[in-house]
Amino acid sequence: MSSHSKPPQENLQTILDSVADGVFTVDENMRITTYNRAAEEITGFTAEEAIGKHCYDVFRTGVCFSACPVKEALESGQPVINREIDIITKDNRDVPISVSASVLRDSEGNPVGGVETFRDQSLIFALKQEIEKKFSFQELTSRNSSMRRLFDVLPDIAESEATVLLQGDSGTGKELFAKAIHNLSHRKDKPLVVINCGALPEPLLEAEIFGAKKGAYTGAVENRPGRLTMAEGGTLFLDEIGDLPLPLQVKLLRVLENHEFQPLGATTPQKANVRFVTATHRHLEKMVEEGTFRRDLFFRINVVSLEIPPLSERPEDIPLLIDIFLERFNRTYSKKIRGFSAEALQVLLNHSYPGNVRELLNLVEQTVILCRDSEIGIEHLPAGFMAANRPEQPDSFTKRRRPSKDVLQNMLARYSGNRKKVAQQLGVDRTTLWRWMKRYQLNDD
Repeated sequence: MSSHSKPPQENLQTILDSVADGVFTVDENMRITTYNRAAEEITGFTAEEAIGKHCYDVFRTGVCFSACPVKEALESGQPVINREIDIITKDNRDVPISVSASVLRDSEGNPVGGVETFRDQSLIFALKQEIEKKFSFQELTSRNSSMRRLFDVLPDIAESEATVLLQGDSGTGKELFAKAIHNLSHRKDKPLVVINCGALPEPLLEAEIFGAKKGAYTGAVENRPGRLTMAEGGTLFLDEIGDLPLPLQVKLLRVLENHEFQPLGATTPQKANVRFVTATHRHLEKMVEEGTFRRDLFFRINVVSLEIPPLSERPEDIPLLIDIFLERFNRTYSKKIRGFSAEALQVLLNHSYPGNVRELLNLVEQTVILCRDSEIGIEHLPAGFMAANRPEQPDSFTKRRRPSKDVLQNMLARYSGNRKKVAQQLGVDRTTLWRWMKRYQLNDD
């Protein structure tokens, strides 16, 4: 051996210290035997402080005793790959890391300990939060240009006292828009009161909105304030106003015109200092022509009208919403699910979402509840959902759901013109994407 050669152990340490990921090994008693420079930087503990200690004394995380990756690898004989956990550093910072672990064996194949590699995910988490923040407005999130234009005008609408009509399919988030308008208005410190006009029969709905005096009807044993009284000084959100019966439409019109209302059984009117926001999934103009919705009321509530696009018209929002919902339900159900498998994600991206954002929310929640692994696979998707999204359907489905030029331009920009990635996100092959681009004259060759 030349005078410049290093002993094998020193060579090993030099190699480990050149690796960007944290690496440490443990013996069969879970005591740390090697500890590289990246591990020192991520945890704050030096090799001298770590070597000889139990790994749980250094990493200080909840999974050390319940789901230790190294113990799992030793017990199963199978490697653990890219499991996301949080550790507490020496200076008591919470750091998200991605962990892989496997068994260390001697020359005869007998297990003598374990090795774990881990990567600091702080930057990725920060970038993810920055992206979500960039595309978020109040409690609304979207990359879609049509939605972004709605976000842009909401502060001006909120500042006015104009009555707002929110139109869009069920599940598109109309209540979130109503909440944003209220929160951005000068009425934000007063109540936002919500009532669904289709949820109650007419007699109960009238009492619910306008209130009732004691003895006004059978069972009215005390004075009961209505939603108008409860919303005093604030905002009253009338959801599904298209379901409001004609007699109540007349009474609501009086409130909008005179700022007065009369509870059931009352002899004198009351003043109403309330801002109205209404919403419907129905075509009110058609209802006006059919005589089922009053024309004068329609004009009163339609001072400012916002059309909220369905999720099928903004497919670029699906991956973003999946990430947000997954993070939310991981917290709710104390799980550490990393994401969806490529196959499961493809099915989710191909679906038409007739129930819109609400359907996607419920779907993610259900899969998180059912999943016991670190990744949601196709086997975790509901049977009914899979039956509606059989593999033979995508070709005919994508023909029906060609995205708008605006959506396609946004997705091409988002992926820097990478057609393969855009095609994957839209759930189509590259030939179909090329045809769409040609139709919109978006080809750059």
